[in-house]
Amino acid sequence: MSTLSLTVRDSSTMLRRNLLHARRYPSLTLNLLLTPVMMLLLFVYIFGDVMSAGIGGGGADRAEYIAYLVPGVVLMTIGSTVIGTAVSVSNDMSEGIIARFRTMAIHRGSVLVGHVVGSVLQAVASVVVVGAVGVAIGFRSVDASALEWIAAFGLLVLFALALTWIAVGMGLISPNAEAASNNALPLIFLPLISSTFVPVDAMPGWFQPIAEYQPFTPAIETLRGLLLGTEIGHNGWLAVVWCVALAALGYVWSKSVFDRDPS
Repeated sequence: MSTLSLTVRDSSTMLRRNLLHARRYPSLTLNLLLTPVMMLLLFVYIFGDVMSAGIGGGGADRAEYIAYLVPGVVLMTIGSTVIGTAVSVSNDMSEGIIARFRTMAIHRGSVLVGHVVGSVLQAVASVVVVGAVGVAIGFRSVDASALEWIAAFGLLVLFALALTWIAVGMGLISPNAEAASNNALPLIFLPLISSTFVPVDAMPGWFQPIAEYQPFTPAIETLRGLLLGTEIGHNGWLAVVWCVALAALGYVWSKSVFDRDPS
């Protein structure tokens, strides 16, 4: 077999392993998925009228706020879901299975590839669940064309891939699952200071650059524009640049840490 065939075979085996773990221990995924769902329901049904009135500058319109909120919470879901990847990688490193894999005739990078592909698939599944909740409470995307839906899906996959590589690096440097979960907390915190819940223009002037130029805001505004037919502006290319940069950084970081000889 060629090197490529062996790599694909070993990576597929590791992918099946990680998907089996996710199926056997669904509590972690469900707990991480619960956060964006609860945030969505909280901001729609508790704060929805007030938030919509404040954003629109007029009367309360909960339906309009739902349309604004759902794209942001969908991307927040990805940040929440990939924390499970950091925990899973940290468990593998601390429980000794990686040391066992190092002694076997398998492609060295297949362990990480299995984690990354499995995490992206889980993130996409989580997005589908949260998106379904959004549709159930009134979200509609009537102005998006088929091409815009494809572009939106591509953005979600690319964003999930970027955050997953970062989460893998966080898991590799963490001594245990608790530390991995704590190290990955920025992936939940950053959406809270983005345009997920309110427009950047509504934030204090000194804080707007922080919210505008972090990774989540350009991606949220791009997804929002694709699904609702609003202007994307410079956010489209900025979101792609952030995704590619984070994916490259996470890959180089993860590979560097993983390739170190165990002490």
